[in-house]
Amino acid sequence: MEDDSTISLIAEEKLILHLYVSGMSQKSMEAIENIKHLCDKYLNNAFELEIIDIYKNPEIAAQQHIIFSPSLIKSKPLPKKTLIGTLSDTEKVLKALGITSKE
Repeated sequence: MEDDSTISLIAEEKLILHLYVSGMSQKSMEAIENIKHLCDKYLNNAFELEIIDIYKNPEIAAQQHIIFSPSLIKSKPLPKKTLIGTLSDTEKVLKALGITSKE
């Protein structure tokens, strides 16, 4: 089994990510922790992450058609992707974001 620290991953372009959360709920806090860990570990500086509390900014959530929280939206590079949940399945999140292993 490979040690995670030896896996090199690459994103083709800088990722623009928006994480929509519901206040300080447990699931929101888990999602924040998981996406920050994933970005720090696998993306270096190849990302921009904005965390938006839908309780404080309901108009933004409505504009983006957010109906579930937490929701992560990758707006760039295209295609746009939406992930729902705590983002705890790292492999699934990396794949959905278009981040691949560098062989």
